[in-house]
Amino acid sequence: MNETFDLTRAATKEYHVGRSPGDLPDASIRDLYLAMSALQPTQGALDAARRHLDISIEKIQPLECDLPATLAELDHWIEHNTAQVGAQYQHYLAGRNAGAPRAYFATKSHALHFLKAVAPTKTVDGAWLYGLVKHWNDGRFSSLIRIYLEELGSGLPDKNHVVLYKKLLAAQGCEKWENLPDTHFVQGLIQLALAHHADHFLPEVIGFNLGYEQLPLHLLITAYELNELGIDPYYFTLHVTVDNSNTGHAKNALVGLRESWPVVGDAQRFYQRVANGYKLNMLGASTTSIIHSFDLEQELFAIFKEKSVAGKQVHSDYCRVAGRTINDWLQEPDDIPKFISALENAGWIKRHQDPEESRFWKLLQGDRAEMFGVFNSYELQVIYDWIKGETSTGDSDMPAKKTLTFKARQKLHAALDRRSNAITNPTDQAPVNKALIESSADHATDFNAEVRRLESALNKTSSRDEAMNFLGTLISPAHHHTAVGLKATRLFSRMFS
Repeated sequence: MNETFDLTRAATKEYHVGRSPGDLPDASIRDLYLAMSALQPTQGALDAARRHLDISIEKIQPLECDLPATLAELDHWIEHNTAQVGAQYQHYLAGRNAGAPRAYFATKSHALHFLKAVAPTKTVDGAWLYGLVKHWNDGRFSSLIRIYLEELGSGLPDKNHVVLYKKLLAAQGCEKWENLPDTHFVQGLIQLALAHHADHFLPEVIGFNLGYEQLPLHLLITAYELNELGIDPYYFTLHVTVDNSNTGHAKNALVGLRESWPVVGDAQRFYQRVANGYKLNMLGASTTSIIHSFDLEQELFAIFKEKSVAGKQVHSDYCRVAGRTINDWLQEPDDIPKFISALENAGWIKRHQDPEESRFWKLLQGDRAEMFGVFNSYELQVIYDWIKGETSTGDSDMPAKKTLTFKARQKLHAALDRRSNAITNPTDQAPVNKALIESSADHATDFNAEVRRLESALNKTSSRDEAMNFLGTLISPAHHHTAVGLKATRLFSRMFS
């Protein structure tokens, strides 16, 4: 395989290379990803992850990338590609304003499926830089560590990228993603493997970061179309701003590369390994492959097959469809397509009409819906869009469901920021408010016990080095989005700056 990859495709993972059988004889990609996501990965998982990195680096050797030949050319390279992405986005907007349909998401369920499909990557966002944290007192890595801390929102939950994405998944009923195909876990596994093996793959970490932090076209389009569909795009718009090429992560990634450049040694070999890290972005499921692979009807069948496991014994026998009881239909998952077809033939489902006209939909939604709660909001959206079919206007939001627009979300975040600043800097508050804040902070409860233990352990450290190393263990990819991890990140960021 020998292809040329431009920045937009490489950094946004618009190409992917499949996994060959036998790459990981002891575990699937998904299983290894889950093992590496543990609070403390086992030595076996760590060893397997390192082998996986070695295999991945071998795999990308035949691939070409568009990195310039020298370090000095990288500034222009970033500027050129950022301008190119901007021009492509303006072309997209012009088309939309002229009446073109959405480029990515045909229906809301299509967009929600995308959120689920990229969850294995998004829920470890920034992980690849964690291995540098223990080198916090080495000035060569200051810029890269700051990128990591900013991925963590510097400990603020409304800025922590993983916290934001988990909340987005929960709000849309998309939390169940652990059973996705292996290819969806490739990027997340690479990031976790780099996090725990930076000592052996430092140039690759730096190169991966350089590619990942460039502003991609898909981020702009995704945010635009999610907002159209009533899905909060804040996680994506946040990346648009923080990854900018002037003062953001794209620029700081280049600064980090320059600061890490070898003074003594083989600079050419170092840069070659940086390029290998850059090309690791090309592995696994891509944004466009995920979007193009969505099949609404197949997703509907998959949802019903999953529900059949619990539902095949709980229905009474008085209701029959095509002469068979519901329990009988649900005994064999392979019968699900025929069962749904039978519901349609019997008039329970009226395709290509308002779902409110279907008796089956009324079983799921409404004041006296007998099956209320059986399907979560994502699954209901899939069913709704499938029933609506050709009558869909493209918005396809279920009735009586209110969501915040991006502008409303911005106003909400501004209000939350003002409140956060008032609590963090209570000097201009009335004395009674300040007293209440201090009293609440000092009151021990089961809810803040772990944070209080963190503070107690930190007070027992004898030096800044000891304190920073202690906090560094708590801002790992598995910890940083927890209550104690957020607290540790705030303290680490304060001491690091």
